Amino acid sequence: MSVTYTVKVEDSRPESGKKPSAGPVYRCIYAKDGLLDLPDGMHSPWEFFSESVKRNPNNRMLGRRQTTDSKQAGPYVWITYQEAYDAALRIGSAMRNQGVSPGDRCGIYGSNCPEWIITMEACNCQAVTYVPLYDTLGANAVEFIVNHAEVAIAFVQENKLPAILSCLPACCSYLKTIVSFANVSSIQKKEAEELGVSLFSWKEFSELGSLDCELPQKQKTDICTIMYTSGTTGEPKGVILTNKAIMTEVLSIDQLIEITDKACSEEDTYFSFLPLAHVYDQIMETYFIKRGSSIGFWQGDVRYLMDDVQELKPTAFCAVPRVYDRIYTGIVNKIASGGLIRNKLFQYAYNYKLRNMENGFPQDKASPLLDKLVFDKVRQALGGKVRLMLSGAAPLPRHVEEFLRVSCCSNLSQGYGLTESCGGCFTSLANVMSMIGTVGVPITTIEARLESVPEMGYDALSSVPRGEICLRGSTLFSGYYKRQDLTDEVVIDGWFHTGDIGELQSDGSMKIIDRKKNIFKLSQGEYVAVENIENKYSRCPLVASIWVYGNSFESFLVAVVVPERKALEDWGIENGEATDFKSLCENPKARKYILNELNSTGQKHHLRGFELLKAVYLEPNPFDMERDLVTPTFKLKRPQLLKYYKDRIDELYSEGKGAKV
Repeated sequence: MSVTYTVKVEDSRPESGKKPSAGPVYRCIYAKDGLLDLPDGMHSPWEFFSESVKRNPNNRMLGRRQTTDSKQAGPYVWITYQEAYDAALRIGSAMRNQGVSPGDRCGIYGSNCPEWIITMEACNCQAVTYVPLYDTLGANAVEFIVNHAEVAIAFVQENKLPAILSCLPACCSYLKTIVSFANVSSIQKKEAEELGVSLFSWKEFSELGSLDCELPQKQKTDICTIMYTSGTTGEPKGVILTNKAIMTEVLSIDQLIEITDKACSEEDTYFSFLPLAHVYDQIMETYFIKRGSSIGFWQGDVRYLMDDVQELKPTAFCAVPRVYDRIYTGIVNKIASGGLIRNKLFQYAYNYKLRNMENGFPQDKASPLLDKLVFDKVRQALGGKVRLMLSGAAPLPRHVEEFLRVSCCSNLSQGYGLTESCGGCFTSLANVMSMIGTVGVPITTIEARLESVPEMGYDALSSVPRGEICLRGSTLFSGYYKRQDLTDEVVIDGWFHTGDIGELQSDGSMKIIDRKKNIFKLSQGEYVAVENIENKYSRCPLVASIWVYGNSFESFLVAVVVPERKALEDWGIENGEATDFKSLCENPKARKYILNELNSTGQKHHLRGFELLKAVYLEPNPFDMERDLVTPTFKLKRPQLLKYYKDRIDELYSEGKGAKV
């Protein structure tokens, strides 16, 4: 008998007038008697932090690695909860002394570090709204956000000072104070002062504040943060998140981890490397602060990411699928190089544990002996202590999720969320194997339903319900800052329309299958749902990334492909071609080989004739943020990709029609 993890709280709605039909409204079974709400007497995330300080003032809170004389990173050096609390009070008091009042906006610009969190808590203690300035979108976005949000003061990483100073002439009507996370030079001070802006080092600014300042009253309706989403088109949109939204999101995570796993405590250590400028990591760090856990920051260089993990030995690890994919590939290659007997032993252990987990055993009880003998080596790849892994921001490939759930001796939950839902609004549950390949069920603050999308053939009332995911609940945003028009486009009759297409599974979990906006029509009138197609082509082992494009004046699709380097180099060796990666990408035989392999994968996954590719261009460099081709969460920026590859696309269409390139 199949178990379902949601309850129906409202019936479906038939199509009427211009409104499409909508399926029933569902809640998580852990919220069947009502959605989680903020308890009386709670008003601000500052309370999470100050309560943890009272409980564990001497527990280590924020840590980073110090670089030794040999330029090697040394061990983690920590500051305690009490030290971080005192620093936040001083910074908050100094802000007030500089004329920053409750409700004013404070920018935070830089990569993850203790100063980022201390600044965030300083804003929380003074009821100042903090606004992350994107570390990844360049000075133009920083200038836009500073002016749009009317940012009065900004805390900036030392190496970001030139970027903020360069855009000061265009935004000094609001921005009056800049504080460096570390030091400032006399030349930088002079440059800022000439524009009427005060520039301080962290130490100088701290000394302007005191520990005995009076803290303002805080309300749960206060705006905690305005978080600008990069978006795949147009200007960034400022998502308004209140104290209540952030606190209830954290309390829901707390509740779900406690029910389905083991609550985190001061014994836990979280590894901080996903950008704090995004809601995903920020919410997770607020959760670990509430639980009194330790937070260790990465060095900021992806080459040393796993070295940082080995040094920190975290118990909790949050990442995006790209990172888990790399970890998976590294482990699988290591196992493959261990010889036939070891390989067979691993496969036996894997199948045995997987079978037990599918039969209902929790992962830590599915094969304790094999965990020690076989899987402990896999666990050591993440430092040896990880017990909680979370994945979000994009779909995690099914085979990667299953492999990590079985072999890492840790619970892994895939979730789904948006900045507008304050981070995760769906999560898969620990030890529920039927949820592999899905994003799980609504969290305990959210109700969800599907709305039909007739133009894409998705029917929320069919036997397998499919449609746009719509959300309602206490962890949703309060609108886009100064953009009521954009708010009204997505919040209709109290429901937030996510733009993502979901398919409801029999156990109540949701599978993301498409994106509403990424649909176009080919010249023969066929509709193409491009994300769905890209997901299928991505299963080809030769592909690291793929962008599929269709021109509505043409009858076929073309693509730009970033190949898997090793796979293509191996092909080059086997076929006596040049093995230099860049040369291989330009090699017509290599292009034909990858095109054939992609179409073979497409046919295997039931793509229709017009969804197969006629021509591909091989790109040796990954799609990156430097060229503005992806968002910070690695979603493709389609208009920008088209602009960047316009000439290539024209060549591919000529080639596809049989003309010479």
